Amino acid sequence: PIRHDVAMTGEVSLRGKVLQVGGLREKALAAYRAGFRTLLFPSVNLKDISDIPEDVRDRLEMVPVETMDEVFSIALHRVILPQRVAGQFVIEIEDDDEAAGESGGD
Repeated sequence: PIRHDVAMTGEVSLRGKVLQVGGLREKALAAYRAGFRTLLFPSVNLKDISDIPEDVRDRLEMVPVETMDEVFSIALHRVILPQRVAGQFVIEIEDDDEAAGESGGD
């Protein structure tokens, strides 16, 4: 359920706010070199975007976030809710290929 191509930097408060960080340039370069396609970062760090080399900004989707709700909506493919069957919780997961095949084409 968690996207493997998304990196995040920032600290999170107990109320779910994403707090400012230092060294956004270095963190963006590290995410780019590690092969991530998207970097979530605190929106209060928007002023630091110009420090990141342009070629990295062109290839790395930089998404400013303010709350963990925004992070979850971007970083999670879908939310899996367990169902209770005969007193036990059961999680049924479809493969991404099967789900895509069923929803497309007709």
